[in-house]
Amino acid sequence: MNDSILVIGGGIGGMTAAIEAAECGRQVYLVEREPWLGGRVARMNKYFPKLCPPYCGLEINFRRIRANPNIRFFTSSQVVSISGKPGDFVAVIKTDPRYVNQKCVACDDCVKVCPVSRPDRFNYGMSQTGAIYLPHQMAMPARHVIDMDVCEGSSCGECVKVCKYDAIELDMEDSETTVEAGSVVYATGWKPYDASKIANLGYGKIDNVISNVEMERLAAVNGPTSGGITRRDNGEPVRTVAFVQCAGSRDENHLPYCSSICCLASLKQARYVRDQYPDSEVYIFYIDLRAPGKYESFYNKVKADPNIHLVKGKVGRIDPGEGGAAIVTAEDILGGGKMRVSCDLVVLATGMEPTAKSCDVPMASVDGEGFIAQNNQSAPGVIPAGVAAGPFDVTTSIQSATGAALKAIQAAATR
Repeated sequence: MNDSILVIGGGIGGMTAAIEAAECGRQVYLVEREPWLGGRVARMNKYFPKLCPPYCGLEINFRRIRANPNIRFFTSSQVVSISGKPGDFVAVIKTDPRYVNQKCVACDDCVKVCPVSRPDRFNYGMSQTGAIYLPHQMAMPARHVIDMDVCEGSSCGECVKVCKYDAIELDMEDSETTVEAGSVVYATGWKPYDASKIANLGYGKIDNVISNVEMERLAAVNGPTSGGITRRDNGEPVRTVAFVQCAGSRDENHLPYCSSICCLASLKQARYVRDQYPDSEVYIFYIDLRAPGKYESFYNKVKADPNIHLVKGKVGRIDPGEGGAAIVTAEDILGGGKMRVSCDLVVLATGMEPTAKSCDVPMASVDGEGFIAQNNQSAPGVIPAGVAAGPFDVTTSIQSATGAALKAIQAAATR
């Protein structure tokens, strides 16, 4: 029997499952496809309801991982195959070359001389980095990486010339690692639903229509505008902002389920706007506003702001207006009739689409909505955690991952 545990996904759920299992004495292999740990949470500006930065919790987890010899993590990696049975799984992990070795001290000398630019995926393409870049300021591991899709390689070599630590290896190749594990935890997380598929809402056609994840980066001090919530077309301050709830969610043509976080995310982001611009007006168009349990008081605080208008009604369309404005046309069920609002910025509350829906998940079964099936539909010893199992907020994802760690320990001990 092998009581090691393989955790696939290095976001908040995967890290939690890995840490909890490792601190119970189990060997854990943590695999993350991005070149850094932290997942979507690392891209947030603040948590609700306390509105505190996510790095408070992430840094604690990073420190626990660094200090625990039972955790071996792989970034820029994915599991390409799993075979075997509970207590005796064999997994093959493929690691893409980073082109920067462990000698890197993140001094940024290489970034200063790189002549190539690329869209910054961490900021959802709203800013640029060099071909060599540090994924973000709090990245773990704190090591640069090179995007060879745009790097000019040895024909340029400027980064190699200035690196005092011999940390750059332009000829680095991918590698494979085989590990044995008694159980597998899938914490593959989520991606934002592609808002361009919702034709009537203008995403991708109107500059000042953005998604909720992009709004989170706009508000972040390490984001593309250093925390300034501004118009996307000209960088001017915003005065009127609209939030469109259920943008693609609860819709049989897009995501048939409620993603559970969008209402609270918009309420939180409405506070971002109001705190930054005291004279601003915010409209939240909703079908139902959901703030269960402990979040009710947060909802009531936002609702009490006279400059935040909660409008029950579905947005029918968003059109371009004069001067780059976005014109929101929506029904107002409680007020009766339609309303049109000219906005400096419109934020679409797009839902959570499980990553497992569009990637290979060996040994696991995926349900019709893309979440990894539970209740013995997946192979025994394969446990989903966090948003891989369902649309959860951060707190619920952590609880789910803690439970998954216990289940994984139990499964690894079962013949």
